[in-house]
Amino acid sequence: MLTIGNHYPRTVWVSIMWYTPNCPDGGDWSKAGWWKIDPGHAANVFGGDLDEVNRYFCYYAHTADGVVWAGPYVRAVPHQAYDWCEWTGSTDSRDVGFRLLDIEDYDDFTLNLVP
Repeated sequence: MLTIGNHYPRTVWVSIMWYTPNCPDGGDWSKAGWWKIDPGHAANVFGGDLDEVNRYFCYYAHTADGVVWAGPYVRAVPHQAYDWCEWTGSTDSRDVGFRLLDIEDYDDFTLNLVP
């Protein structure tokens, strides 16, 4: 299980990507969001045995006051909740950069977002 904890003093919104070979709408990754995580709380964003999927996951997070946790893997995401293949988009999508997360060989992993 992949859990994301919010150690930032504001609400965080999180999106993730995970390896999905031959995703039906194109690409080899799936992406989903948005989890609203209040300060001091955590959310389980992916269930199951993580290292059975892939040792790499990706995440993007932001706050309403402009703080972001981002990386170089740019994909289109909408403003509303979604669960898509990596190259799927819509007319109201915006590009965000996902950050790589190496969970090594853990079955469960917790990522804590800190200021």
